[in-house]
Amino acid sequence: MSQLFAPFTLKSVTLRNRIGVSPMCMYSARDGLMTDWHLVHLGARAVGGAGLVLAEATAVAPEGRITPGDAGLWNDGQIDPLARICRFVVAQGAVPGVQLGHAGRKASAARPWEGGAHLASDGEGWDIVAPSAVAFGHGLDRVPQALTLEEIARVQSDFVTAAMRALAAGVEWLELHAAHGYLGHQFLSPLSNRRTDEYGGDFERRIRFVVETTRRVRAIWPERLPLTVRLSCTDWVEGGWTIDESVELARRLKTEGVDLIDCSSGGASPTAKIPVGPGYQVPFAARIRREAGLATAAVGLITEPAQAADIIQQEQADLVLLAREFLRDPNWPLRAARELGVMPPPRPPAPYLRAW
Repeated sequence: MSQLFAPFTLKSVTLRNRIGVSPMCMYSARDGLMTDWHLVHLGARAVGGAGLVLAEATAVAPEGRITPGDAGLWNDGQIDPLARICRFVVAQGAVPGVQLGHAGRKASAARPWEGGAHLASDGEGWDIVAPSAVAFGHGLDRVPQALTLEEIARVQSDFVTAAMRALAAGVEWLELHAAHGYLGHQFLSPLSNRRTDEYGGDFERRIRFVVETTRRVRAIWPERLPLTVRLSCTDWVEGGWTIDESVELARRLKTEGVDLIDCSSGGASPTAKIPVGPGYQVPFAARIRREAGLATAAVGLITEPAQAADIIQQEQADLVLLAREFLRDPNWPLRAARELGVMPPPRPPAPYLRAW
């Protein structure tokens, strides 16, 4: 049998295969509340055979939203909609997860189909914060307020309380977002972190926010459940965050109780030259897995079943997470099993049997 369809166990959680739904922002929440859209979007991928279903970047505070349509876990009223989704995902045989994040200087933006630029703070938008008062640019031109030490501690507390709400909702797999130019990544990258205090400067100080936040979340997240971190493994910009630094950070995060690194890249600079192509980020997952001794997930233009199977077979990563391909085909795992000749084939839900 293709190793792509072998179970994968992390802590007490076992995935039925090595295929996961990557967190994808839907920008369709109302006041942070996940809606029927999220239930159908995430539920359909569980029905389609995914082993892991990760909900989108979910804001730990209102000001941490990318857009007004972002999901959130900053108040208790946001637990029940997520719990409904988790129950459905579990009923289909998949594991429910969520990614917690804070957008930092990329917050207060219009939805992508509305242009994606910063919203005016005196209109629908809100004040934005970041490690340093440096704008991102490329339509996200507002200069953020540099976080004080007290405010940094408050953001870290927001991650902790959001994680507690995720647990109450039935989430079994938690991911902390430190990639794609959002707040955690903003602290890591010299392109966005110009601080001169204990949270900026050399490598040790730039990783402090992510390490401390992870430590605080791990302290309240049950040891039996996986805690993972998504990293942008390189900024693709000279003078930015590098894969060497990602490997070393992964080693540190392993000692803090992180169980897997979700290996992405980019997002820190609008001028990055990214060599996009099939599987272009897989080498990052392979290197962190090998050198940090930590499980990894591979992402980035993984579209074909044979391609995904090779990544797992060659031990370049432990999981493959698909995004756009899952938007095109919610039943991708069932199709992949058929193309790869998996025997016995995964059983679709009873209402779908006549089609398979």
